[in-house]
Parts: sequence; C-alpha cells; structure tokens
Amino acid sequence: MTLNKAVIKIRQRIKIRPSPTNEPAASWTGIDILNGIQIKTLTIIFKTIGCNWGKAGGCTMCGYVYDCASEPPTLEDYKTQLSRAMKKADKFSEFMVKIFTSGSFLDEQEIPCEARDVILKTLANDPRVIKVLVETRPNFVTEENVLHCTNILRNNPFELAFGLETSSDRIRRDSINKGFTFRDFVCAAKISKSHGATVKAYLMLKPPFLSELQALEDIVRSIDDAASYTDTISINLCNVQKGTLVEALWEKGQYRPPWLWSIVEILKKAKAVHSDLILMSDPVGAGSKRGPHNCKLCSSDVADSLRTFSLNQNPADLSKTNCECKELWKKVLELEDYTYGTPILE
Repeated sequence: MTLNKAVIKIRQRIKIRPSPTNEPAASWTGIDILNGIQIKTLTIIFKTIGCNWGKAGGCTMCGYVYDCASEPPTLEDYKTQLSRAMKKADKFSEFMVKIFTSGSFLDEQEIPCEARDVILKTLANDPRVIKVLVETRPNFVTEENVLHCTNILRNNPFELAFGLETSSDRIRRDSINKGFTFRDFVCAAKISKSHGATVKAYLMLKPPFLSELQALEDIVRSIDDAASYTDTISINLCNVQKGTLVEALWEKGQYRPPWLWSIVEILKKAKAVHSDLILMSDPVGAGSKRGPHNCKLCSSDVADSLRTFSLNQNPADLSKTNCECKELWKKVLELEDYTYGTPILE
C-alpha cells in the first residue's frame, strides 16, 4: 500500500459534520513581528470546500482537511465569514491579517477568484490593516495572480506563506506526502519576491518515520537551505491531530511528538548562523500527550520561552529554563536511531 492510499483509507473513515457555510472555521487574535516591531494580528481560517490535495489523500499529519464546508460557500458566505472574523479586531487601531484555509488561498477551485478579490479589497479598504498574509501551496503561485493580489492591496505589505515542511524531497514525499518539491517552493518564492511580496516558510519538526535526532538535523539543514528564499521561517512542531496517519501510528505506540528541547536546540543553532532571519515557533498543544512535550514539570515554561523568543528574537530567552529531563532527551538523541523506527517513550 502506498503512503497516499494509507492516508485516503483513514480519511474515508472520518465523518465530516455539516456546519454553517457563513462562519469561518476559526479566527483569533495574537501578536507577530513587522519590521522588528510587535504588532497585533488577526488570524482567519476561511471555511471552504476543502483542500484539493487533502481530498486526494494529503499530508500524513494534517487534520485541517476536515475543517471544510459540506457544500461550496457562496460569495455572500465568504463576505459574512470575513465580517464575523473582523469583529474580533474591532478595538485594534492597526493590525496584520493572516489568511488560511484548509488548503490554499490561491487555489481557484477552492476559493473562487471573485471571493478572493472581495476579501482582499475589503482588507485593502480598511486603514487599520497594515499587512496581509495568505497561505498557499507553491503550485498555485503564478506571475499573474501574485501581481493581481498586490495590485488589489495597492502595494500594502503582502506576504505569501508556504507549508514547505522540509527542504528534503525524500522526507516530504515519504514522511509527509506533501505532493511538491523544494524546487517548486523556490520558484514560487522567487515569483513572490519579484512582485514585492515577502515570503514565509513553515517547516515541520518530526513528521512520522524519523527519529528525534533525524528530525532535529533535518530542520537545521532545511533552515540553511531555505534561508536565502525566505524572510521568515516558522517551525511547526508536529502534534497528533484526529483522523491522520500520525494518529494511527501514535495510538500503536509508533510515534511520539517532538521534544521541546529539540526546537530549543534548533533555534539556538539556526539563530547563530542566520542572525538576520526571523525564526519563530509556537508549539501548539505543548505539554499534552498529543502535542510536543518534555516532562510535566518544564513543558509549559519551555513553551513560553519559545513564544518569547519568537517575538524578541533574542537567543538568551531560550536558555532561561532547564530541567532534569534534558538528560533523558540527550539519551533519546543518542539511542533512538538504534530502535528500528520505534520511538523511545517515557
């Protein structure tokens, strides 16, 4: 059985509950960095008909494919989704908007051009919005649509974000089932930059079938490989989402989410080499069994130090917490390659 068929088999067992098409899948406020200054953000996950790559199988760790509408949203639905999400920023004098879907914002089969244009025009006409970020797979990036988006935004700061996950085509194919190559990302990044857009790359720490050490080394290498094409690199720590291949492995004791010590080590090494590159990590689900974790005593503090570093870009923030479990993590790095793919579970 191919990896893609294994993912499809799991997807087919999950029932998607009907949900309103005029409500976003999720929205929340937060803080990010723009030109070295902390700014408020509004993140919106639009509810669409779903990720086309996910419908064909999709990524081994992604449960967002289930955050889709049971029927195609109308143009009015998209307007209402945006309006409802924007209410959360009513008290902000200025903010950045981050746009996500379960797939790609630039996929015209997922979000019709008319809906995409209305969303961007609405944001362009709001003087409080000082930057717009959209996430997309690189194969949907063209000279025409990037230029179209920047023209609508009237040259306001625009950023294209890509779920690169790793610079290794082998890992992206055999561990993640991502469906594109590093070269595809490079081409999309160059197109984006040629039209004045900045680029953000998301990397994934510890997809399935990698030991802790292999995963750590892969991200360090991926940062080196992607640095010249990006303005920001954000490292996502793999967590166990429902209805995924990762969950199936985790339930059998064949997968453990990454240690938080691993991302601390990665950020220390990468920042020393790429001092001007913005490096970020927000460890979703940190401290839980399904999320990245150390021991119960230190996970929360280490996760907080990662979030502080992401805003301050000060490596000293990464050295403020220590714990006895760090020695166990070091042993995992030393020994896990010899356990024939079975993770060392504490």
